[in-house]
Amino acid sequence: MSKFSLNPVVGIDVSADFSYVAILAPNGDTFKKPFKIIHDSNGFNYLVETIKKVEEEFSMKSAIFMESTGVYHLPLFHFLNERFDNTFTINPLVTKYNNNSNIRKAKNDKLDSLKIANIAKFQNVKYSKAPDMSYFVLKKMLREYYKLTDRCSDTKKKLSTDLRIIFPGYCDIFSDLTSMTSLAILTNYSTPNALLSAPKDDILKILSKARKGNNWSLKIYSDLIKKAQDASVIAVKFNFLNTFIASSIDLINTYDRQISNLLSQIDSFIYSDLFPENIRTNISLVDSIHGIGHLTAATLIAEIGDINDFIKPKKLIAFLGIDSSVKDSGKFKSTNNKISKRGTRYGRRALYAVALASIRNSRNGSPINSVLQQYYNNNLNGKQSKVALIAITHKIVLYIYSVLKNQKPFNLRDPMIHKQMYLENHNTDTNTVA
Repeated sequence: MSKFSLNPVVGIDVSADFSYVAILAPNGDTFKKPFKIIHDSNGFNYLVETIKKVEEEFSMKSAIFMESTGVYHLPLFHFLNERFDNTFTINPLVTKYNNNSNIRKAKNDKLDSLKIANIAKFQNVKYSKAPDMSYFVLKKMLREYYKLTDRCSDTKKKLSTDLRIIFPGYCDIFSDLTSMTSLAILTNYSTPNALLSAPKDDILKILSKARKGNNWSLKIYSDLIKKAQDASVIAVKFNFLNTFIASSIDLINTYDRQISNLLSQIDSFIYSDLFPENIRTNISLVDSIHGIGHLTAATLIAEIGDINDFIKPKKLIAFLGIDSSVKDSGKFKSTNNKISKRGTRYGRRALYAVALASIRNSRNGSPINSVLQQYYNNNLNGKQSKVALIAITHKIVLYIYSVLKNQKPFNLRDPMIHKQMYLENHNTDTNTVA
C-alpha cells in the first residue's frame, strides 16, 4: 500500500509542450477530471493554484507524481518541487507494465494521467525526489562527451572506408590513421597522384613534426611512395572522390576541438566552488579503484547519483542493467538468460570499459587489478567472454558500492586476507555482544 493512500494525489502525464493532469481525492474518487495545461507561466501557475485549492479543501498535503520523461518533465517538476513538498517522479516502466490493467484497449493522455495518479495512490511503487542539479549537469556534460566521441569514431571509420577506394594501402602505413601526422599528409595530398607529384622535402617536413627521427621519416616516406605508386594503378579514379577525404578530416578536427573543450569544462565544473564537495569526494573514492580513471569515475557517479538510494548492492546492479533476466514458466527454467539492459546504458558502457581494463596488464607488465585478473583466469576460464566480463562488472559494482557506502578509498587485498579480516572482526563483534 502506498504511503499516500490517504492523501489527495496528482498524476501528470508530461509531453513536450503541454501536460494532462488528474487529481484523486483522499478516498480514491476522481476529484477533478483530467485537464490540460500548457507549458508556460500561465499554465504552471494555474496548476499550482488548483493543487492549493485541493489541499485547502481536504486540509492535507497532496502528493504529486509524473513520469521521468527524458528532459520534458524537468521544468514542470522543479517548478512544482519549489512549491510543494511531495513532488516525485516514477519510472515510465512502472506505468508501461500497468497498461493492460483494463480489458478495453484504450490509451490517451487523459487516461495516462489518471493511471499515474492511481498507481501512485494504490501501489507501493518506487519513486524519486528531485536529484541534485549538479548530478544532472554533470551527467548531461558527460553524455555529450560520449556522443561526440561516438560521432568522431564513426567519422574515422568513414575516412578509413573512403581511403580504401581512393588510396588503397594508405591505412597500412600509420599505426594511427587519424594521428596529426597522418591527417596532415592527407590534408595536403589526398590522392596517390598528388603525393607522387609532391616534392620529397615537403613530405619529409610534415613527417619530421612527429619527432620520431630521420630514419622513421625516411621509412614512412618510402612506404608512402610505394603505396601511392600501387594505388595509382588500382584505385578508383574519379576527380571528386577526394572531397570525401577533406570533409572527413574537417569533421574529425572539429570533433577533436569540441571534445577537448568539453573535457576542460567538465574538469572546471567538478573543481569549481559550485560543485558539491560530497560529490567530488565520491568521484575520488571511485577513482581509487584500480582500473577506473577520473573520467570514468565521474561518469559512474553522475549516472548512479546518491548511493543512499540503494539499500543493497543488488539494487545498484539492477539499476545499471547488468542483472540477469529471468525466464521461468511452469516447469520451464531458461538457462540462456541475458542481462536486462535496463537503466543507464552510459553506466554499463563505463563499467564494461573498466572490466576490460581490470583483466589486463599495464605497460610495465604488472596486472592493473591482480585480484580481478586472477578471478577471471581461474574461475571464468572456458566461459564466453561476455559472460565472464559481466561477472567482472558485478565485482566492480560491489567495489563501487562499498567505497561509497563506507566513504573509504579502495584498498586492493587478496580475497583470503579479506576473508580472514572479516572473520576476525565478526568474532570480535560476537564476543563483545556476549
